[in-house]
Amino acid sequence: MPGTLRWGILGPGYIAAAQTADLVGNGFAVAAVGSRSQDSARSFADRFGIPAAYGSYAELVADPDIDIVYIATPHSFHYRHARLALEAGKHVLLEKSFTVTGDQAAALVELAESKGLVLLEAMWTRFLPHMVRIRELLAAGTIGEVRTLIADHNQKLSTDPLSRINNPELAGGALLDIGVYPVSFAFDIFGPPATVQAHASSTATGVDRQTTIIFSYDSGASAVLQTALDTVGPNTATILGTEGWIAIDAVWYAPTKFTVHSSSGAVIEAFEADVSPRGMQYQAAELERLIEEGETTGTILSPTESVAIMRTLDEIRAQIGLDYPADILSL
Repeated sequence: MPGTLRWGILGPGYIAAAQTADLVGNGFAVAAVGSRSQDSARSFADRFGIPAAYGSYAELVADPDIDIVYIATPHSFHYRHARLALEAGKHVLLEKSFTVTGDQAAALVELAESKGLVLLEAMWTRFLPHMVRIRELLAAGTIGEVRTLIADHNQKLSTDPLSRINNPELAGGALLDIGVYPVSFAFDIFGPPATVQAHASSTATGVDRQTTIIFSYDSGASAVLQTALDTVGPNTATILGTEGWIAIDAVWYAPTKFTVHSSSGAVIEAFEADVSPRGMQYQAAELERLIEEGETTGTILSPTESVAIMRTLDEIRAQIGLDYPADILSL
């Protein structure tokens, strides 16, 4: 349940609107919004009944009435904006991908730790009720030894070469924007992979159009992951074990249903939770819990794991030749 902590929204775009709707709709205190434009900030504030609107990010993070800053700018700016908020003494909920590189992620985590602040990656899927239940089932051995994850995230997005998703100047491409979801899911189930194999094809602008990834683990398990920005896909996921499997409906990374099957095919459990409207309040509740209990690292998604995910994404980028301008890779 939300407490008395006050939220500031940095970057009032589409995803920020979704997060803010879930914050306001579930009783969280959203006290301010900051944008590069005063008009944009005021329009967003009026839409959600937010008291304060700032025409710069610096003004937002300087507000003494803000405890937490939710950062929803493009991931090419995450490092810069999260550092701004952390240096101002604010706890941070940082959209995914966490940063552009593993080095940037590690630097932010080190800064947060030095200041005793919570820095949580906004991988909202981790905190949804169906994922919580899946982790319980796996821990209980319900489908035996877990052997394989198969997950995809495909969308048909803009073909405009100047759009964020296609723009290398903004760290565009399928991998960091939507491929991070199945990569994070594999980490959730198996942890860091022992080996990584990746293949991709590129857009005319030089970012990855489609990427296929295979993770292998010392246990013999594997994860087969696929993402693309120009094709519609099933967006389902399957977890295979020695005694059965879990089939997660579309869209697997959003609030959805799943069924647990025994090795004979019988349905052991059918799970469905009433989550409204989007379910982004769960990650906010976890961040507030950490603050109120004096913790900086949770067990659902630790800062250390976010760094490990980014370092694996670094390896995938290296294998597929996905290069970005030096200025968005720097510290």
